[in-house]
Amino acid sequence: MTTALKGRKVAILAADGVERVELEAPRGALYGAGAQVELLSIHPGEIWARQFDKDPAGTFPVDREVADATVEDYDALLLPGGTVNPDNLRTNPGAVEFVRAFVESGKPVAAICHGPWTLVEADCVRGRRLTSWPSIRTDLRNAGAEVVDQEVCIDGQLTTSRSPQDMPAFCAAIVEQFSAARQPT
Repeated sequence: MTTALKGRKVAILAADGVERVELEAPRGALYGAGAQVELLSIHPGEIWARQFDKDPAGTFPVDREVADATVEDYDALLLPGGTVNPDNLRTNPGAVEFVRAFVESGKPVAAICHGPWTLVEADCVRGRRLTSWPSIRTDLRNAGAEVVDQEVCIDGQLTTSRSPQDMPAFCAAIVEQFSAARQPT
């Protein structure tokens, strides 16, 4: 266990349909590095998870509604994937505005698999270099991103990854990127 993120607070923004491993593994890495983590969503209660986008995979309790959160409350943001999850987020104006404001703040943001869809909706990928699940790469290109096919892509404050198969590299990268960000004052 490291303390690289001790004193840091990370928001995970997810909705129903989140890919379980894409929330659980990075959250575990963040906890293991000493971060305080909160799960934000577009409704209170619990969100339901999936495995391989199809199979029910339990639920996660929501810590806070995104409508009640501010960028100033957090030092970094994680956007897990799953096909349904970012589709729900990108149709929620409050979630989209939270993501846009987070990117505009300059704080680190990480997204895996289908997670960058919400960045597209927030108009935050133009001129940026990202990776993602193959099926959304056309959406990223159409929104002005340069798309690469690699396990982790870091472009300034944005860290992206392709899929659960890249999880070890993604978890290591987000701990490093989140800890390298300017310490809160």
